Formats: sequence, C-alpha cells, structure tokens
Amino acid sequence: MSHPIDENAVRPERGKAGPLKTVLVSLMIVLVGIALIWLIFKTEPTATRKDTARETAMLVDVQSVSRGRFTPTVEVMGQVVPSRQITLGSRVSGEVVHQADAFTPGRRVEEGAELLRIDPADFEATLQQRRSELQQAKADLELEQGQQAVARQEFELLGEDIEAVNDALILREPQLKQAKARVAAAEAAVKQAELDLARTRIRAPFPAQVLSREVTLGSQISTGQSLGRLAGTGQYWIEATVPLSKLHWLAFSVAPDAPGAPVILHHDTVWPGGQTREGRLTQLVGELDDNARMARVLITVEDPLALDQAEGKPAMILGSFVRAEIEGRPLDDVVRIERDLVRRNNTVWIMEERKLAIRDVEIAFRDDDYAYIKAGLENGDRVITNDLSSVVSGARLRLEGDGNE
Repeated sequence: MSHPIDENAVRPERGKAGPLKTVLVSLMIVLVGIALIWLIFKTEPTATRKDTARETAMLVDVQSVSRGRFTPTVEVMGQVVPSRQITLGSRVSGEVVHQADAFTPGRRVEEGAELLRIDPADFEATLQQRRSELQQAKADLELEQGQQAVARQEFELLGEDIEAVNDALILREPQLKQAKARVAAAEAAVKQAELDLARTRIRAPFPAQVLSREVTLGSQISTGQSLGRLAGTGQYWIEATVPLSKLHWLAFSVAPDAPGAPVILHHDTVWPGGQTREGRLTQLVGELDDNARMARVLITVEDPLALDQAEGKPAMILGSFVRAEIEGRPLDDVVRIERDLVRRNNTVWIMEERKLAIRDVEIAFRDDDYAYIKAGLENGDRVITNDLSSVVSGARLRLEGDGNE
C-alpha cells in the first residue's frame, strides 16, 4: 500500500533559494550597466573651440591703408530760394492798357523789358502843362534880366553914391533871384511829369522769371499796388542747415568776391541720369533754424536755369529740396576707410601675422561715406573688410587662395 507524498515538506526549501537568485541577477545587471556607462564617458572624444581655431583659419578680405591728406564731405539738405526777388509795384495810378505776353507766371523776361503799360493820357497832358509853365518862367527870367540891365544903365548915368543895400534894390537883384527860382521850380515840375509818364511803363528791373501776376489788361491800379512777383535768374541760393559740431570743418567766403568751398548738388528724384549742379558755400547766416536748431548756411548757384550752359545741365526749381555735398577743410596725416569698417566702440579689425587683432582708433571726422582715423592705424595695416561670425583676438585668419591651414 503506497503512502501519499507530503508536498508541503518540499516547497519551503525552493522558496528560500528563489529570492536570493533574483537579487544576485539584479545586482549583476546594475554593475554591468555602471561599467558600460563609465566606459562610454571615458572613451568619448572631446571638441574644444581652441582646437577648431587651430585646425581651420577664418577666410577674410583685407585692404591696405595709408596715411595722407584727405578732404571730407559734409552732406546736408537745403531748399532752393531766389537770391533776388521783388514784388513788382506801380508808382502811378491808372488803367492797364497793355500787357506783355512774357508777363505770365513761369515765363522769363529780360532786364528793361516792358511788362505793363498804364494809360499815359493824363500824364502826357500834365507834362505838356509843366513844359508850358517852364517856358513862361524862362520868359519872365529874360524880362527881368532886361529890366536889370536898364536899371544898371540908369544907375551909371546918375553917377551918385548910393549905399550898398540900396544898390542891390536899384539893380533889381531880388527880382532876378525870384525869376531864377521860378525857372528852377518849373524845370523840377517838368522832370517830375516826365518821370510819372515814364512810370506808366512797368519794366523788369533785372533778368527774371515771373512767379505770379496779380493784374491784367483793363485793371485799375493805384500807387503802390502789387502787380506780381519776379525772381532773378542770374543766381539762386540754397538755404541749408548744418549741425553746429560740423561748422568748423566748413570754409566760407572771406570776401564778397572770394569763392567759398565747392558744393555738389543732387536732386535724385528729379534730375535724370545722376546729373548734378555745382555751387559755392557763400555765407553763414547768424541765426539758428527755428525747428532743427542747427546753423543756417547759404550756397550760391550761378545760372540756376542753365540758360548759358551748353552741357545740358538740369534747371533748378524754386522751393525744391536738394542734397548738397559740401567740401570740408582738408585733414592731414589721417587714414581714410569706409565708415562701416569702424566696428563697435570705435574699433577696427586688423590682420596681423595671419591673426585677428582688434585695434582701438581715434576718429578725427566722420562723413556719410568715410571715417578719418587720426590715431590707431598706420601705413600698411591690413583692415578686414568682411564681417566675421566669431571675433576673438588672436584667431587665425587666411586669405583667398591660401587654402586651409
């Protein structure tokens, strides 16, 4: 007869070995993982900025500079205004009986050209009357001179001694002076009448362009009334404003006939093909501009309408704004470079022995295109002209064609 097996007697021994084996396996896995991680970090290659700079030099463009004498340019904006402008007025009154075709806004007139004519009938009659009065005064003078001659003859016949006071009366000297005075007054009246008659013809006082006309044929005008505006065509001004800090770089005319600094004028939106005009810096106006609080200067342009020029220079338009490049005073012993090559904090990048050097510079003047370096650059220095992604003093550089070093 067989006996049943007691399973509960065996299970306790298997339960004691299982957890121990699991712990050992887990511990081994952890140790192996730690060893692998340590090995990976220990054998990983490292990359440093220093190694990269040593292996690959940056490609740059350079330009050699030299010290010398350079002339800076001060660029300003200005408005074109006439140097001679008048409001035409009448010195006599009457009706306009003639108007010249040239007396039209925009047309040009020559000096002395008749623009308007006022009805001269009244002035001609007045002149005739004044001339008649002059003839009468001259006749009275001749009669008085004859009477004085008779009085002198009578006095000589008497042969008597007469006091000096009575002598002048007997010889009719006061009457003679009165007659002469009446002649002089009549002559002055004739001259005034002639002037009034001449003033019925309104003429251009100088070569000019008609800007406006305020009367026409048949208008009744009075003395002093405005008839129109004229602007001289011989010369225009450019009224420009200049920062006060740049005034000492400009050379003005020291005398009316002495030329000032040359100026190049641009009107980019109007003049085709990059055409320019030339002018001269004439005068510093002793007053600041009300809006910008900058100094006002005058630039003179001769023949602004290009009437006497065969080169086809563009005509200037009154009231327009133009760009003026004023030649400044020369700078001696400086280096001139494009102003964009001056980097932050007034530094310049230099290539020295194939390495990058950051040079501090002292700037004497800056215009719209260039910077003029007084100190910090010398003859033969090679200035880097392109932008760099990384700027580190001492970084290795190379030029086109050198290849990788």
